[in-house]
Amino acid sequence: MSWQGINEFVAVAEANSFSVAAKQLNISTAQVSRQISALEKRLQVKLFYRTTRKVSLTEEAQLFYQHCRNLLDGLTNAEQAITNLQANPQGKIKLTAPVTYGEQKVLPLINDFVALHNEIEVTTELTNNRVDLIDGGFDVAIRLGQLQDSSLIAKRLSQRSNFVCASAAYLQKHGEAHSLSELKQHNCLLGTRDYWRFIEQGKEKNIRVKGNLRCNSGLSLVDAALKDIGIVQLPDYYVQSYIESGQLVTILDQFREPAEGIWAVYPQNRYLSPKIRLLIDYLSTNLK
Repeated sequence: MSWQGINEFVAVAEANSFSVAAKQLNISTAQVSRQISALEKRLQVKLFYRTTRKVSLTEEAQLFYQHCRNLLDGLTNAEQAITNLQANPQGKIKLTAPVTYGEQKVLPLINDFVALHNEIEVTTELTNNRVDLIDGGFDVAIRLGQLQDSSLIAKRLSQRSNFVCASAAYLQKHGEAHSLSELKQHNCLLGTRDYWRFIEQGKEKNIRVKGNLRCNSGLSLVDAALKDIGIVQLPDYYVQSYIESGQLVTILDQFREPAEGIWAVYPQNRYLSPKIRLLIDYLSTNLK
């Protein structure tokens, strides 16, 4: 189906005049006439009876007009629906985030967001696996630290810092490390990696560490540090409150890496709809 000539036909049918229709459409009368003639040729039917004083619809054109009017009304409604959606975002969003960061930081904000925008439905899946957004049907993912090269678009939401810390009781018993080489003298509580990351003389440095406890749960490692078992290196959202309360003490601050980004990523071939933009902006404003 071609839309060519439909607007002109409906305008003439409703105005009963080629010149009035041309004025309404802001085009010339000759152009309206050409479009109507081309439409009649395509349909192989006469649409108007034309005299010097009057323009009227043929019987076939009366039937055609009803269908065309419905089509144009539908198009107007569709455009209005999009306009309303821009003004009042609604629909479903599927999001993924790392487990602990998601539980502590993202999900409370998602709850606040949904309370503010009850026409938006958010499904969140927490996983530490790097999922494929397209295959998983995700609109957006929250990712931490350095991003891998990919075709995804990234927006920085916040940042995180890694802290090396231990309880005051542990440090009192074993002494405080003042250099990276002194870490080998300490019980370093390990996560999924057997090294810790630092900056020394402006260069990145990975220091291999050892300890009698390894666990892929940051919360468990914090608990161990609080129980005076050893030293941990963890992101701020695990340890910040304990540092502020004095339950944990930071060490080796002079070797701490610069803060890493926390990102919202989404496929570059997917239009960023108003609802997703609204959520990303909300997270960017409120993540600390």
